Amino acid sequence: MAEFQIDRILISRLLADQHPDLGHWPLRSVDAGWDNAMFRLGDDLAVRLPRRAMAAPLIIHEQAWLRRLAAHFTMPVPAPVRFGTPGQGYPWHWSIVPWLQGVTADQHAPKPSQASRLGVFLRSLHIPAPADAPANPMRGVPLRHRAASVEARMQRLATKTSLITAHLMGIWEAALASAIDAPATWIHGDLHPRNVLVDEGVITGIIDWGDLTSGDCATDLASIWMLFAEPDARQAAVAAYGGISRATINRAKGWAVLFGVMLLETGLKDHPVHSWIGQRILEQLGDNHDPQR
Repeated sequence: MAEFQIDRILISRLLADQHPDLGHWPLRSVDAGWDNAMFRLGDDLAVRLPRRAMAAPLIIHEQAWLRRLAAHFTMPVPAPVRFGTPGQGYPWHWSIVPWLQGVTADQHAPKPSQASRLGVFLRSLHIPAPADAPANPMRGVPLRHRAASVEARMQRLATKTSLITAHLMGIWEAALASAIDAPATWIHGDLHPRNVLVDEGVITGIIDWGDLTSGDCATDLASIWMLFAEPDARQAAVAAYGGISRATINRAKGWAVLFGVMLLETGLKDHPVHSWIGQRILEQLGDNHDPQR
């Protein structure tokens, strides 16, 4: 739920005050998620502003780290090009970022041929993080730390859908039993289909880096099962990444279960798009096909 209403008038005032050379550029609303509002600014830029206090520190994490990391990546990311500060009655920091072409992957799935590109990108992201990397108690942590909430969601969903199958429970139990056997790295932390941009089947960017943290790479590798239904595509992603153990595959699938049940349950309450994404993730996990390491 938004805690602050953001409109074109407010943004125009912020731009006129803090970035006056951009104040005359065309401005239009393009998206409003749980945490942030996004307005396109001209043809090449966008303005990204938190809508609630919980998201305010996440923008600062992006501002502090994403520009430094982007040089390592093999896909475009919206690294901030200018910073905004509180003003005009608006209480939080905000960013001006490059506009990346495409729609989110829940609207148009990437082609199977993009799976190897995803694997290469994830390998470029998963590098050691410094000691002062942003902490995140929800992402990159051992799955047992999330088990109680995930299993409570499963129990509730089992009364409403047929997606909580014995096979799915087996995936989750295997994930919980698989110890973290890879060193901590930088991770995106929230790499579900709404944070992947696609244009004509090609992945054009990875967005929404507010959960950037250091932790278990399996958190991001879950995207392989969330984005690709085809077993051969999943195998290509795993091969392109390289060196993924069976335990890491198990944990990655467990993180996909976590994202699936979270999106499905929250979506059933008030967000049909999230409900559909969660359903699709759980259906894809239930197909019994699995890349081997």
